[in-house]
Amino acid sequence: MSVLIVGSTALDSIKTPKAENPRLLGGSASHASVAASFFSPTKLIGVVGEDFPKKYLALYQRHGIDTTGLQILPGKTFHWSGEYEENMNNRRTLLTELGVFETFSPELPKAHQGTPYVLLANIAPALQHHVLDQVKRPKFVVADTMDLWLNIAFNDLVSLIKRLDGFVLNDSEAHQLTKEDNVFAALKKIHKMGPKYVIIKKGSHGSILSGPKGFFICPAYPLHKVVDPTGAGDSFVGGLMGYLATAQGSIESNIRRAMIYGSVSASFCCEGFGLVRTTRTTRQEIDRRVRELEKMTAF
Repeated sequence: MSVLIVGSTALDSIKTPKAENPRLLGGSASHASVAASFFSPTKLIGVVGEDFPKKYLALYQRHGIDTTGLQILPGKTFHWSGEYEENMNNRRTLLTELGVFETFSPELPKAHQGTPYVLLANIAPALQHHVLDQVKRPKFVVADTMDLWLNIAFNDLVSLIKRLDGFVLNDSEAHQLTKEDNVFAALKKIHKMGPKYVIIKKGSHGSILSGPKGFFICPAYPLHKVVDPTGAGDSFVGGLMGYLATAQGSIESNIRRAMIYGSVSASFCCEGFGLVRTTRTTRQEIDRRVRELEKMTAF
């Protein structure tokens, strides 16, 4: 089955203590779509300007990503610039130019409206609602979010959560949403808001799933060197959804292994700037790291 991914498509200028790379392919939909494409047919919905490099369009095509729903409008592509500190955990935004993304209204081609797996990658909750209004009888809908929407679109986000099968957020956002310091207490509160599955991301410490059959602790793949963590969370949920769409059986029977595949997808993202390393990865490399994680965590 295929995955529909809606989110931002951007040009990212990223600075770390070791290097600086301008105008890389980025955005939540880009990272998630490339990760998902290793496992299943992927459809991307987003918007770019006339300045969007043709080489990035070709990169989508090379990964078999359907860009029928990618709007190319007069104006400039969403551009974000950020700088990481030495420990690579903290970053600050240097520049945000929304460009054509400021007026983005995702419109699904008719052929996309029946896609069974839907990932609402990190964009404004109002836009995520707009996408859900257009899809027809999806099998599994997951949304990702960030602290910005908790600050400026809280009510929209809460009403969106009621419509989801799965909800993904990081530990600080879970605290902000529920006012709970304990992650398991936060998970319980988020379930009461609607979603059957809730995943809390904990960066280099992995992630935690709460579902109908209890908890699952998913490790992060251990890396000796992190080059750029931008997009790792999007790669995680993209890989997860891509794996689920191609797996045989129920969501419940596959979601834990899907998280492992998502974790490994995120590890490749962290090994290069932007999507440079991820786009050079192979399914064989992903499977190899999954087997390694199995050995590390079996007891």
